[in-house]
Amino acid sequence: MNQQIMKEAVANAAAEFLIPRLSENTIIGIGTGSTANLFIAALAKYKNKIAATVASSVVSEEKLKAHQINVIELNETTHVDFYIDGADESNHQLQLIKGGGGALTREKIIASAAKEFLCIADESKLVNQLGAFPLPIEVIPMASNYVSREIIKLGGNPILRKNQKTDNGNVILDINDFVIEDPTSIETALNMISGVVTNGLFSLRPADKLFLGTTSGSVSELHAKQ
Repeated sequence: MNQQIMKEAVANAAAEFLIPRLSENTIIGIGTGSTANLFIAALAKYKNKIAATVASSVVSEEKLKAHQINVIELNETTHVDFYIDGADESNHQLQLIKGGGGALTREKIIASAAKEFLCIADESKLVNQLGAFPLPIEVIPMASNYVSREIIKLGGNPILRKNQKTDNGNVILDINDFVIEDPTSIETALNMISGVVTNGLFSLRPADKLFLGTTSGSVSELHAKQ
């Protein structure tokens, strides 16, 4: 079974999980990326059963509107019931690396605001230790060289992502060759560097559930191991 079919399976599984939990007051946060796009398509069938969605990027907002799904700003609501998004990596504690698509800051804000965070991914994204996927860091442009030097002190190899600005107008450093033994400590340390907007570790706010597509065609539902 190819990766695209696995992604479609988890997107549909997440939608089916939500169906009995939807109401006219439900607000759903929507992530960014190929798997999130498939969830948007699955959600379109039930768009009249929810109040609205909150998009984590301009791209996702455009896709939601193309399906005629109501989109509001986060500041327009006092609650987000569910946040659904993919991941670049997940460990068994459902701590994640996200941000390969560059939307990590808005993704993290909506995930933090959500009552429940559902991650959807294929089984290749489940790892024992985070860090094989380069860790994205959103940085104020004037601080990129300084932040890079500080990251090197922490043991990482930062590379400026070329020809990409975030929706917030910032740049992204991708940290390669970075051993992440304690995701929570690393997330906190990186966020303490002046000039860092946020980083792509979702450890302080991990996923609550992980829908994992498998090569057998089934979808596993994982909960965080404490």
